Amino acid sequence: MKAIRTFYQCLLTAGKSFANDNAFKLSASLSYYTIFALGPVLLLMMSLAGIFFGKEAVQGKIFGQLRGLLGNSAAYQIQSIISNIHKSDQTFAGTIVGLVILVIGATGVFTEIQSSINYIWSIRAKPEKGWLKLLLNRLLSFSLVIGLSFVLMVALIVNALMDLLNAEIANFFPGLAIISFYTFNLALIFSAITLLFAVIFHVLPDARISWRDSFAGAAFTATLFLVGKLLITFYIGKADFGFTYGAAASIIIILVWVYYSSLILYFGAAFTRAFALYAGHGIQPDTTAVFIIKRESKEIAVNDTYGPPIT
Repeated sequence: MKAIRTFYQCLLTAGKSFANDNAFKLSASLSYYTIFALGPVLLLMMSLAGIFFGKEAVQGKIFGQLRGLLGNSAAYQIQSIISNIHKSDQTFAGTIVGLVILVIGATGVFTEIQSSINYIWSIRAKPEKGWLKLLLNRLLSFSLVIGLSFVLMVALIVNALMDLLNAEIANFFPGLAIISFYTFNLALIFSAITLLFAVIFHVLPDARISWRDSFAGAAFTATLFLVGKLLITFYIGKADFGFTYGAAASIIIILVWVYYSSLILYFGAAFTRAFALYAGHGIQPDTTAVFIIKRESKEIAVNDTYGPPIT
């Protein structure tokens, strides 16, 4: 009973924070940013994961997922963007410039997420740490891109092994093979998404939060994400974007998907903060940041902590 009351309190607090912190505006900003960063992020992930598993296999996996989520037209649009990035780097100078733009674009979206979660958690980086913090943020974001590539590679390997196992099971129990495949695939996706959100909540913000609290919030966010994925995919499949937006339909579909995914991410961040305060070990700013008091449009830095010290 106490756990239910705590969960309800966390939901209520997260809902208030979500509304008061302009999460809809933050999600719209991230959606716009992602349109320009999506190509570089996917290209970098495919290049890194392709070293170990083969570029064609990685591309097939990613675009297969995109077609299931966004439909054929939006998936082909993303594929075209990545192809054009490849073609623009024909000369040595173009390759160097393209590589720099690629890294900046791929890491920029994580920097935007960091800034938004900082605001939701009432944290702000100290101004005097500006340039150093900017460099550290880019390195951290690049590390997350590499981490995503590793997770993608592991998922490809596990999927390949699962296909072999299901083929053997199907020889004796055809019905069981289908059930086991979808159950294992759902568990794998849930685990990967939970791990991704936990790393985002624990590493990206300029704050110290325990791994227990990060994983608790990440599991909740992953559940919302999977449920939201079904609803958003259903909506995209039923809505006639081509009739309404014409040639821009593919971009609008991508924006809609990223926008609602961003809403889920930021509500999960608000829930993670609430869980850490009510049922966890609290949140503290790290040495390069301070808490802020948000009063309408003003942000006042304070030297205080939320919750007990983290050990």
